[in-house]
Amino acid sequence: MRIGILGTSDIACRRFLPALKKCANLTYAGVASRTPEKGKPFQEQYGGQIYDGYDALLADESIGAVYVPLPPALHCQWAKKALEAGKHVLLEKPFATSPEQTETLLTLAEEKNLAVHENYMFLYHRQLALIKRYIESGELGQLRLLRMAFGFPKREGNDFRYNRELGGGALLDCGGYPVRLAQELLGGSARVTQGRLVEPEGYEVDLYGSAVLENNEGLCAQVSFGMDNAYQCQLEVWGSKATLIAPRIFTAGADLAPRLILRGAGGETVTDVEPDDQFLHSIERFMQSVEDENVRKQMRQAIRRQSQAVDAIRQGGERKCE
Repeated sequence: MRIGILGTSDIACRRFLPALKKCANLTYAGVASRTPEKGKPFQEQYGGQIYDGYDALLADESIGAVYVPLPPALHCQWAKKALEAGKHVLLEKPFATSPEQTETLLTLAEEKNLAVHENYMFLYHRQLALIKRYIESGELGQLRLLRMAFGFPKREGNDFRYNRELGGGALLDCGGYPVRLAQELLGGSARVTQGRLVEPEGYEVDLYGSAVLENNEGLCAQVSFGMDNAYQCQLEVWGSKATLIAPRIFTAGADLAPRLILRGAGGETVTDVEPDDQFLHSIERFMQSVEDENVRKQMRQAIRRQSQAVDAIRQGGERKCE
């Protein structure tokens, strides 16, 4: 299958295309831009065609899938057009900016029997599988609390993340990561019980925030995020016997060996996890959903629950994500 890119974002050139080169059953067709000149670095490094606008790429019947790394406010519009054109869609997070937009896209994808995928890459890194094995083994004892945080220093003022019209805000950007991880570890009964967003004077979006999610067993996840913060990218799993810390849970690049730190009564043990290409594995998961109807259903449900959780935090909490 051939895949095209809508837009010339940095993540498409720096992360998506290097991973795509390693993918066995998906090949690069080209990039679309409203300013074709911006497509030249893509063509020089990776070949492919430069399409004169997004509609031109979607009209190419040889393309079976599209990757959409546009600002969040444009996701629904262009993902909808891609689905209507019969293309499978890999969307950068967040999938959409509201539950209503999310349902529009999920319903259309189901009607057309097409795959949609929200690109939370960290879910596919081997360190998360290892963390789950630690939890299941009982080595941590009974779980008492989950803490997860993702934040970074303030970026340039013209960054789309600080623009309301483009779908900016900390919750939609970095907040989605710990929210998605909390749901992964809490399981299907996860619900948002508290949510708080802070929009300082002079800004039009939330710059930081926090939330609490709980499951039916009473396990609680404390989530924090921000884009005017000291950098943090950590998961802490606190048990009755030991605590497990993953300091690079969300952003482990393909060449990085992330560390897992186990602290208990016997001292501290550090495990270096083998490097892994989480972007590649996310693309591979997307292709599984293209090929398998059951995977497509699972992905739609995960996307729906994430959208509901984010909206519940926006509304202040207390909602189950179904």
